[in-house]
Amino acid sequence: MPASPPTSADSPDGQAVEGTLSEMLAAQLEAVRIAGDALAAIAEGATEMAEGIRRGARLHYAAAGSSGLMALADASELPGTFGIAQNQIIVHMAGGAPLNGVMPGHTEDNAEAARLAAITVEAGDVVIVLSASGTTPYALAFAETARARQGRVIALANVAGTALSKLAHIPITLPTGPEYVEGSTRLSAGTAQKVALNMMSTQMGILLGHVHNGLMVNLRPDNIKLRRRAGDIVQRISGASRLVAERALEATGYDTKAATLVARGLTVDRALALLDQHKGFLSACLAVCDAETENQS
Repeated sequence: MPASPPTSADSPDGQAVEGTLSEMLAAQLEAVRIAGDALAAIAEGATEMAEGIRRGARLHYAAAGSSGLMALADASELPGTFGIAQNQIIVHMAGGAPLNGVMPGHTEDNAEAARLAAITVEAGDVVIVLSASGTTPYALAFAETARARQGRVIALANVAGTALSKLAHIPITLPTGPEYVEGSTRLSAGTAQKVALNMMSTQMGILLGHVHNGLMVNLRPDNIKLRRRAGDIVQRISGASRLVAERALEATGYDTKAATLVARGLTVDRALALLDQHKGFLSACLAVCDAETENQS
């Protein structure tokens, strides 16, 4: 549990301010530690997400308020980082994404809006629902409707044994306790949720074969910086020159995995066929390349 704020926190004195910030930092670090206690459930959630994406199902993120912002941040990174198709990701945020920093609080009570949104859930879709208290009406209604529609529900709550957790196939409990600023769940609860989501979605990417030796081999290079990064990745894995790496990327339409294999000497068609055969796992494809090279020598 975070320590109580210093009594002098309202003072402009520099020493008091530093003490306040130290207390805040301690609370955030404790939230990260608490997320670490949920690794088994997070791993189970990641497997569920990966299996869903692999079978062509969709990921639905649903939440309100600060939890909604955590969900939005995680979902928004998946296409660029792991190449997840945009039509496989849907974010349901109570009241919609905030405009000009305004996030109306009453929208989290709109259970009917959640039920209507959850109608989009199809059997086998994976649903990630977040609520710090585990009792938010929007989150509960969405999870209940999604489960009734045969969606697979993963729930993140910051209180143990909540109604939301009981609705989930995979409950992830992050008991962060009282907030440093009472009631402000963007602090410890939000930090724990963000860390858990980061780990879960990254592990999903690994399970899908979209990470190779810590490199984002399925990234979507849609700007200059990412194209340069894709070139670096192809060059590092293949051992080819920069020029060969860039030509391989151009030949494959900036498909980083395929480009890596082309840079190793395969044709585009052979690279794509090999990736399809090995379900997108670059390591298995590279092993085939190595074996073929050895047989030819």
